[in-house]
Amino acid sequence: MQAKYILALDSSTSSSRAIIFDRESNIVALEQYEFEQIYPQSGWVEHDPLEIWKLQQKAIKEVLRKAELKYENIAAIGITNQRETTVVWDKHSGKPVYNAIVWQCRRSANECEKLIEDGLNDYVKENTGLLIDAYFSGSKIKWILDNVKGARKQAENGDLLFGTIDTWILWKLTGGKVHATDYSNASRTMLYNIKKLQWDKKLLDVLDIPAKMLPEVKASSGIFGYSDEAIPIGGIAGDQQAAMFGHGCFYQGMAKNTYGTGCFMLLNTGDKKIKSKNGLISTLLATDSDIPQYALEGSVFMGGATIQWLRDELQIVENSSEVGELASQVDDTGGVYLVPAFTGLGAPYWDMYARGTIVGMTRGTNRKHIIRAAEEAIAYQNRDILEAVEQDADIKVASLKIDGGASRDEFLMQFQTDILGISLERPQMQEVTAWGAAMLAGLAVGYWKSKDDIISRQKKHKSFSPQMPEESRIKLYDGWKRAVNHSRGWAIKS
Repeated sequence: MQAKYILALDSSTSSSRAIIFDRESNIVALEQYEFEQIYPQSGWVEHDPLEIWKLQQKAIKEVLRKAELKYENIAAIGITNQRETTVVWDKHSGKPVYNAIVWQCRRSANECEKLIEDGLNDYVKENTGLLIDAYFSGSKIKWILDNVKGARKQAENGDLLFGTIDTWILWKLTGGKVHATDYSNASRTMLYNIKKLQWDKKLLDVLDIPAKMLPEVKASSGIFGYSDEAIPIGGIAGDQQAAMFGHGCFYQGMAKNTYGTGCFMLLNTGDKKIKSKNGLISTLLATDSDIPQYALEGSVFMGGATIQWLRDELQIVENSSEVGELASQVDDTGGVYLVPAFTGLGAPYWDMYARGTIVGMTRGTNRKHIIRAAEEAIAYQNRDILEAVEQDADIKVASLKIDGGASRDEFLMQFQTDILGISLERPQMQEVTAWGAAMLAGLAVGYWKSKDDIISRQKKHKSFSPQMPEESRIKLYDGWKRAVNHSRGWAIKS
């Protein structure tokens, strides 16, 4: 019998990736291609779905070539993806009617304001676990139907399909045969009732979205369909839920934080859907069963994207990898705080009208102070989230499992553990999101016997422990809160 492997497709906010894993959680090969970030106007963010698919196909072919494998060597495919990003396409031609509207995009903020004014926030929170915000997919779908010529009529005639990126890739992989998603992605649309596990008719009516556009919703581990090469697609999960699964956060009270384009902290709350009092959301986790499992989640919109901003827009660094070293070359920020509210603030503030701010600069401020302030801003935002999580769940988180590109930044992770006052655990194999998708797919086809079987094969972690005096921790965080107040409500509501 030929050796079998699992292929994970990781479609993030910035790239299409393909990773091949073996049974021992080793990465056999990895391929990645970045795609264009499109900014049509202030606060708008788009991707080209056809480019995403083209690069995903390219990554699959190249990763197989690198690993010297063929399609028949792959036991199953798992998909993980940037969540909330919205694609609407013609089911006959397979062509998108508009670019993908990215989760960061704020164009539908006014529509969300109208929903709040109409008194729907409590209903949305109670039934979807979310808050009304342009972050989620529902208002993005409505924008496409309202603003793309002929789209609404096509949708009403049953000619258009909606999907988050997982659904788009699944539909393409199966040659247009399967239009489906999983619980974790459906729960991010602001259209899915996470108590009844079905699309919410009231919200579809309010947003005037035809139900026939929506994908079938399934458990995260199971056979969704088969690729054109007859490989079973056995797992789908939104990137943050996939990371939870990859970390082994299967049980109530376990928490993780992913440092990607954004930062996303999740706490497993078991079979309890906790209604947040601190601006967090409740969401469905990826599981290997049909029994729902819930989490509290807080989102930081600008995590690693803050470092990309230093590189691409300010152009004060050449490579993201040098940021930690430059930040460590100054003892502190010299009193500078950077609040990266470029697309508003997420939890616990949920201020769509906050904007990026730098405060505390003096004549002696140099680029290293600003770079360090950007690094520290990522950590401060995550403390905001942790405090909200602990208050809502009425627990004290003892340690946090971490992953994502920015978790490789030693300076940032040490400052993060210092400002949180708890330990961090970083796995040796850091592709945890893709690994979670691989685990879900492998379990679906019997590649692994059980979750315990998988966890027993995983490698050791590196731990980070706090060293900062409590007095310094309090003083620095108080300064951050003052800086945030200066950024709030800056963009005037129209």
